[in-house]
Amino acid sequence: MDPILNVSAYRFVELDDPTAWQARIRTRAAADALKGTVLLAREGLNLFLAGPAPALRGFVAWLREAPAFAALEVKESWSAETPFRRLKVKVKREIIRMNHPTIRPQQARAPALDAATLARWLERGHDDAGRAVVTLDTRNAFEVDGGRFAGALDWRLDRFSDFPAAALAHREALAGKTVVSYCTGGIRCEKAALFLQEAGIGPVWQLDGGLLKYFELTGGRHFEGSCFVFDERESLDTALRPARSV
Repeated sequence: MDPILNVSAYRFVELDDPTAWQARIRTRAAADALKGTVLLAREGLNLFLAGPAPALRGFVAWLREAPAFAALEVKESWSAETPFRRLKVKVKREIIRMNHPTIRPQQARAPALDAATLARWLERGHDDAGRAVVTLDTRNAFEVDGGRFAGALDWRLDRFSDFPAAALAHREALAGKTVVSYCTGGIRCEKAALFLQEAGIGPVWQLDGGLLKYFELTGGRHFEGSCFVFDERESLDTALRPARSV
């Protein structure tokens, strides 16, 4: 097995003082010699970190000691080298920018669909109620170009903040169907699914854990290509291995 553990995780939760968490996380992650990016905002935390497994898993365990992050779920993959050059811990207005303040996943989630159920629906061509299923890719266009679910809707987004306008412009394509929004690790499709619900589109699900969890649990059935990741690995195949050399 490759020696470097890579972890991605997010948690929508109300944080009263993201700046205080910034200092604590930077100190602990630096002490553990971890590299990657941690984003904090009043709506929660989003992180991509890499390092030796004992240190990184210890860091995650430390985070989970705080009530705000006790339910933090992680996606793991491995690489021969650390795919980040430095550690960055930043405070932002949003941990994933949508520019739509009424969408607040930290207060309530849209229904989440597990990987096995989505694979079964795609195999059958419909959901358990017999409705046609549409997979909706909420990633940017260049990410979709590397790989997507067969037949997925792709609205050629330049950035995630374009999603609300695109959803309203294409709502007729979703009428009468069960919509499953998906993204890399789950964070974008959480907000996307909530926006679709707010717009009266439904039934809507978010793919729980995104593509990384789907690959882990299903081997990537019905997915074509690889999944772009925002580090020096560039993309992962459905076995969660680098699809291109670092």
